[in-house]
Amino acid sequence: MDRRPLFSIVTPVYAPPLDVLEDTIRSVLAQTFEDWEFILVDDLSPDEGVRTLLRRYAAMDPRIRVIERETNGHIVAASNDGIAAARGEFIALLDHDDLLVPDALQANADVLREDSAIDYVYSDEDKTADGVTFYDEFLKPDWSPERLRSQNYCCHFSVLRTSLVREVGGFRQGYDGSQDHDLILRVTERARAIHHIPAILYHWRVIPGSAAGELEAKPYAVEAGRRAVADQMERLGIPATVEAIWPGMYRVERPLSEDVSVSIVITTEGADGLVRGRRRVHVVEAVRSALARTAHEKVEVVVVHAAAMRESVASQLGEVAGDRLVLVPVGEPLHRSRWTNFGVLASTGDRIVLLDERVELTSDAWLETLVAPLDDTTVGITGAKLLHSDGTVAHAGVAGAHGHFGGVYRFRPGDAPGRFGDLWVSREVSAVAGACLAVRRETYLAVGGATETLHDHLYDVDLCLKVRAAGHEVLYVPAAEGLHNPPLGEDHAVGQVARGPLRARWGRPTRDAYTDVREADWGTLRQRR
Repeated sequence: MDRRPLFSIVTPVYAPPLDVLEDTIRSVLAQTFEDWEFILVDDLSPDEGVRTLLRRYAAMDPRIRVIERETNGHIVAASNDGIAAARGEFIALLDHDDLLVPDALQANADVLREDSAIDYVYSDEDKTADGVTFYDEFLKPDWSPERLRSQNYCCHFSVLRTSLVREVGGFRQGYDGSQDHDLILRVTERARAIHHIPAILYHWRVIPGSAAGELEAKPYAVEAGRRAVADQMERLGIPATVEAIWPGMYRVERPLSEDVSVSIVITTEGADGLVRGRRRVHVVEAVRSALARTAHEKVEVVVVHAAAMRESVASQLGEVAGDRLVLVPVGEPLHRSRWTNFGVLASTGDRIVLLDERVELTSDAWLETLVAPLDDTTVGITGAKLLHSDGTVAHAGVAGAHGHFGGVYRFRPGDAPGRFGDLWVSREVSAVAGACLAVRRETYLAVGGATETLHDHLYDVDLCLKVRAAGHEVLYVPAAEGLHNPPLGEDHAVGQVARGPLRARWGRPTRDAYTDVREADWGTLRQRR
């Protein structure tokens, strides 16, 4: 082959079942797009039948090239041999047991022709055990760098510009089992443009011992993945610790500089009520839990309250918050968005935390965990994970789909992972609830603050959409956790935000960019308005 192909499909091969390997090869031969080469690198498989099969297909089609290693070097070495031999403009990574759909390469070629700046493309996936029946669809988010640090959601069949792969040094020794994750992290740091194709273009084969079928099949991969993420944070100059929270899932903890000042803004009428059988003044207990669960010193608490609030409530707040307390009395009925703006204008912090008076923070260092990601100027807002008192999800991000916006996973078990780790990993989302939300002061002011024609449980989603429209991301941060105890009748408010006002401002959402909204997770949205 003298002319440079568009794609070099690189597949390291080691001891796969012969029928499975043959299915993989046939899925490449079945591509409707024909401008490719297929580089199969046998890593000294113990079964001579593997090499016999590879040689047979190479003899059948000149686009198939076989490299036979003389020693077993494992997946990184074998993959790098394929990269070194690649002549294509783009490298497409394919495992020796995966299956491409017939138009997989065509779909990638179409995208690359539309935008010459694209350096990395990924697509959706599902799984198969027999090559006939398919399950476990993963409809992936659009480009989500925070999620990529939390897990390798891009997975197999990545398409990467060859020159960039070589520029970053290809696969790195010592990262076996998470070598793809490490490479994607390094390539996407330098990529000019990244594109997600929202279509299932490959089937991940589940065979005994594969990572697809057994999360703990490759324990060494967990540590390699953790180091890959930690390496990225170091390259980016972001102080952080990285820990594995589950095979293939990681938590990145950024420290909050002691020089950063934070203003917690709460609106209240000073009401009390029964919570888990105990009468409490909501705002007092919210402030108590917020301050008890953080060690950060530069915190002020701005309470915007009804002018008629009982003096005893103000006194209790003073006892809890001391000289950190700023009281802002308002002589009008509660209007949450306007009162929130009053509170922000009365505050002095570099970062603003909007906190509902009925929230009780339960995780240590919640404030540090929630606020620290805002040091990244690409991040505009962060939101906490909030549970009901029965342990089910109250707030875990807001999505827009099926014509309206709503909270996802509401009333699902709060300790469950969600689909593909949605509830466990820090990730980009379309919006978060204002019950516990952090934002940079300059960002809040730049977008005009809370829209005062929207109030109650509408302005927070609108605020997130404005921040995203300004070019910043919104993150769901599950390591910052609390309980939300709204009054009866209001518990569905964020989960079922009104369709009319938001649609008038933002249109009818169809597909959410970050969350795979399924009927089971979305059903409660149809019960209101």
